[in-house]
Amino acid sequence: MTVEGSVRRYRIGVIPGDGTGPEVIREGLKVLEAVRALEGFSVELTTFDLGGERYLRTGEVLPEEDLERLRGMDAIYLGAVGHPEVRPGILERDLLLRIRFELDQYVNLRPVIRYPGVRTLVPSHSEDDVNFVVVRENSEGLYSGAGGFHRRGTPYEVAVQESINTRHGVERIVRYAFELARGPERRGKLTLVHKTNVLTYAGDLYQRVVDELAPEYPDVRTDYVHVDAACIYFLEQPSRFDVIVTDNMFGDIITDLGAIIQGGMGIAAGGNINPQGVSMFEPIGGTAPDHVGKGTINPLAAIGALQMLLRSLGESGAAARVDAGIRFACTKMHSMRAGEMGYSTSEVGDLVVEGATA
Repeated sequence: MTVEGSVRRYRIGVIPGDGTGPEVIREGLKVLEAVRALEGFSVELTTFDLGGERYLRTGEVLPEEDLERLRGMDAIYLGAVGHPEVRPGILERDLLLRIRFELDQYVNLRPVIRYPGVRTLVPSHSEDDVNFVVVRENSEGLYSGAGGFHRRGTPYEVAVQESINTRHGVERIVRYAFELARGPERRGKLTLVHKTNVLTYAGDLYQRVVDELAPEYPDVRTDYVHVDAACIYFLEQPSRFDVIVTDNMFGDIITDLGAIIQGGMGIAAGGNINPQGVSMFEPIGGTAPDHVGKGTINPLAAIGALQMLLRSLGESGAAARVDAGIRFACTKMHSMRAGEMGYSTSEVGDLVVEGATA
């Protein structure tokens, strides 16, 4: 952030990406402009041509000059990345994972909130029942890229994928979760989700770190749940969770289940956080190629990601306005599912603006 006179100014890198990414980012930027004007700060947007279309056109995934420009941003706003003509793994590894690793975005933060009026597959839950956040380790585990093949392509082929978990990495993600749990917006409870009875090395490290740090946070209650049991509790008793801390793979899986109990991928937002550096915020639903150009995709996840971005910048007033706008839109929409909202993509963005500026 820079301050010019009395005006706060932020540099935001925008990666619209592929598929419906540009459509949902457009609505997010519409909302950003509305709340920015009311809250008295300015933004300098820099758009990055990154994703499947760029790769197919030039063979480049993330040029060094673009990576260095991203380092200079105050935050990054990502639409979606993925293309049916690009082999799986290229964009995920060389673009998304590289940004996370190079910018040390070691926290993946996923709020799971059920907004008023939103219908889900578990209709018995109320808004208060579904209100927790998943803190997923974002730089280690099975996603670290360690492993390889032996005798590839033969009947005796062996594939090894290693889960790398360092004391440094585990301690900083657990400490982040403890700090979050004691914050004013949470309820003072931290749950470790893992599989300590089978993954006896990585699970043991996570549990020991939680136990060793707990005395520093006497105001935070701790407990433990196996990941398979957590999937049951998500559906049957989500109110037992406040802040969850877990590893990379388990976090990737349970946050999708979390999206289902909050209304679907169309409303699920996430952040890749470096608490001391540049963070990146995105909807987690993917590119949705079947909805490209139809005006049927739900932009609320991207707008929710914008809310997280604003909060990370310290613009709590603007973030509160966006939250109010999302809640207003949810009370008007027929469904969170793409094509069933009762409004077009742009009209949903207009509803959020209306609620955010009321």
